[in-house]
Amino acid sequence: MAEDIRVEVCYALPEVQAMVALTLPSGSTAQYALLQSGLTARYKEIDPAQVQLGIRGKRVEPSQVLAEGDRVEILRPLTADPKETRRRLAAKGKTMGRKS
Repeated sequence: MAEDIRVEVCYALPEVQAMVALTLPSGSTAQYALLQSGLTARYKEIDPAQVQLGIRGKRVEPSQVLAEGDRVEILRPLTADPKETRRRLAAKGKTMGRKS
Protein backbone atom coordinates (compact mmCIF):
# COMPACT_ATOMS: atom_id res chain seq x y z
CA MET A 1 0.00 0.00 0.00
CA ALA A 2 1.48 3.35 -1.08
CA GLU A 3 1.97 6.04 1.51
CA ASP A 4 0.70 9.56 1.06
CA ILE A 5 3.01 12.57 0.72
CA ARG A 6 2.45 16.16 1.76
CA VAL A 7 3.28 18.86 -0.78
CA GLU A 8 2.43 22.49 -1.46
CA VAL A 9 1.49 24.22 -4.70
CA CYS A 10 2.31 27.95 -4.90
CA TYR A 11 1.40 30.76 -7.27
CA ALA A 12 2.61 34.32 -6.79
CA LEU A 13 1.47 37.52 -8.41
CA PRO A 14 2.78 40.97 -7.46
CA GLU A 15 -0.33 41.64 -5.38
CA VAL A 16 -1.19 38.17 -4.04
CA GLN A 17 0.44 34.87 -3.14
CA ALA A 18 -1.55 31.64 -3.06
CA MET A 19 -0.35 28.45 -1.42
CA VAL A 20 -2.30 25.21 -1.20
CA ALA A 21 -1.20 22.31 1.01
CA LEU A 22 -2.10 18.88 -0.34
CA THR A 23 -1.85 15.26 0.70
CA LEU A 24 -1.37 13.13 -2.40
CA PRO A 25 -0.61 9.49 -3.14
CA SER A 26 3.07 8.62 -3.34
CA GLY A 27 4.16 8.71 -6.99
CA SER A 28 2.08 11.82 -7.81
CA THR A 29 3.48 14.22 -10.39
CA ALA A 30 3.87 17.99 -10.39
CA GLN A 31 1.08 18.24 -13.00
CA TYR A 32 -1.27 16.15 -10.84
CA ALA A 33 -0.55 18.38 -7.84
CA LEU A 34 -1.29 21.47 -9.93
CA LEU A 35 -4.63 20.06 -11.03
CA GLN A 36 -5.56 18.94 -7.51
CA SER A 37 -4.66 22.33 -6.01
CA GLY A 38 -7.64 24.15 -7.52
CA LEU A 39 -5.41 27.07 -8.50
CA THR A 40 -6.22 26.66 -12.20
CA ALA A 41 -9.89 27.34 -11.37
CA ARG A 42 -9.06 30.38 -9.20
CA TYR A 43 -6.59 31.90 -11.66
CA LYS A 44 -7.83 31.54 -15.22
CA GLU A 45 -4.50 32.70 -16.68
CA ILE A 46 -2.89 29.41 -15.58
CA ASP A 47 -3.10 27.07 -18.56
CA PRO A 48 -2.30 23.54 -17.32
CA ALA A 49 -1.18 22.52 -20.82
CA GLN A 50 1.33 25.39 -21.15
CA VAL A 51 2.37 26.23 -17.59
CA GLN A 52 5.99 26.04 -16.46
CA LEU A 53 6.51 24.37 -13.08
CA GLY A 54 9.38 24.44 -10.63
CA ILE A 55 10.45 22.78 -7.40
CA ARG A 56 12.75 24.71 -5.06
CA GLY A 57 13.35 27.34 -7.74
CA LYS A 58 14.41 24.87 -10.44
CA ARG A 59 12.27 24.23 -13.49
CA VAL A 60 10.85 20.71 -13.74
CA GLU A 61 8.78 18.78 -16.24
CA PRO A 62 5.08 18.31 -15.41
CA SER A 63 5.81 14.57 -15.19
CA GLN A 64 8.29 15.08 -12.32
CA VAL A 65 7.42 12.69 -9.49
CA LEU A 66 7.08 14.53 -6.20
CA ALA A 67 8.70 13.76 -2.86
CA GLU A 68 7.50 14.47 0.66
CA GLY A 69 7.69 18.20 1.39
CA ASP A 70 8.12 19.38 -2.21
CA ARG A 71 6.78 22.83 -3.05
CA VAL A 72 5.52 23.00 -6.64
CA GLU A 73 5.88 26.54 -7.95
CA ILE A 74 3.80 27.82 -10.84
CA LEU A 75 6.28 29.93 -12.81
CA ARG A 76 5.26 33.09 -14.62
CA PRO A 77 7.09 34.62 -17.59
CA LEU A 78 9.72 37.21 -16.69
CA THR A 79 8.53 40.79 -17.07
CA ALA A 80 12.08 42.13 -17.55
CA ASP A 81 15.34 40.71 -18.84
CA PRO A 82 17.58 40.27 -15.75
CA LYS A 83 20.75 41.08 -17.73
CA GLU A 84 19.26 44.34 -19.02
CA THR A 85 18.08 45.25 -15.51
CA ARG A 86 21.60 44.67 -14.13
CA ARG A 87 23.10 46.83 -16.90
CA ARG A 88 20.66 49.65 -16.19
CA LEU A 89 21.31 49.52 -12.44
CA ALA A 90 25.10 49.33 -12.93
CA ALA A 91 24.93 52.46 -15.08
CA LYS A 92 23.32 54.21 -12.09
CA GLY A 93 25.89 52.78 -9.67
CA LYS A 94 23.39 50.41 -8.04
CA THR A 95 23.06 46.63 -7.63
CA MET A 96 20.17 44.17 -7.61
CA GLY A 97 20.25 43.92 -3.81
CA ARG A 98 23.38 41.84 -3.33
CA LYS A 99 25.98 43.15 -0.96
CA SER A 100 29.63 42.93 -1.92
